[in-house]
Amino acid sequence: MRIDILTALPRLLDSYFNESILQRAQQKKLAEVLVHDLRDFSTDKHRRVDDYPFGGGAGMVMSIGPVHKAITWLKDQRTYDEVIYMSPDGELLDQPLVNRMSSLRNLIILCGHYKGVDERVREHLIDREISIGNYVLSGGELPAAVLSDALIRLLPGVLGDETSALSDSFQDGLVAPPAYTRPEAYGEWAVPPVLLSGHAARIAEWRHQQSLERTRQRRPGLLDEK
Repeated sequence: MRIDILTALPRLLDSYFNESILQRAQQKKLAEVLVHDLRDFSTDKHRRVDDYPFGGGAGMVMSIGPVHKAITWLKDQRTYDEVIYMSPDGELLDQPLVNRMSSLRNLIILCGHYKGVDERVREHLIDREISIGNYVLSGGELPAAVLSDALIRLLPGVLGDETSALSDSFQDGLVAPPAYTRPEAYGEWAVPPVLLSGHAARIAEWRHQQSLERTRQRRPGLLDEK
């Protein structure tokens, strides 16, 4: 999978993709993430990528010119499955959406900033808008990193245990069960005996019941969707 991220603040993303699982995925050539500075596509002598909104009002708006030039430049080099805009009013990101998108091979992600982007970008250059939650951030860089992380970790070979991603929270519509590791007892706090039994079926049933109970307590809306 190749992900090209367009942003006015590329340095915000440098460290995120150069550590841990995402770094290893790129080193193993399983994923490629390229961050592009929108200012490189600006024709303004000060490299500005924003301007005042028509009609007045507070805040600045990302201009269409640099965004269009950047997307066109990328599309001249390869075919992209989707151009995505990270937006607070986009489709809410969840695990089923991530699962479906994980089969895509080439993506462009546009990070919003300022007071948003010229509406003509959304109307003519974007295939899908995605939100990571019902709140507003200073820019789309963190949402772009969240989406990229969620997608890349599902690629075959990225995680050490190929079944690990299948047991994540939300893969079956439930939150994950509790997890324990050594020591078996820490002071008065002990690991549930069933996990030490070696009985695979009982452990699986215990984990499922724990997932159900945790979902009822913490995320009951997930059960309403079933």
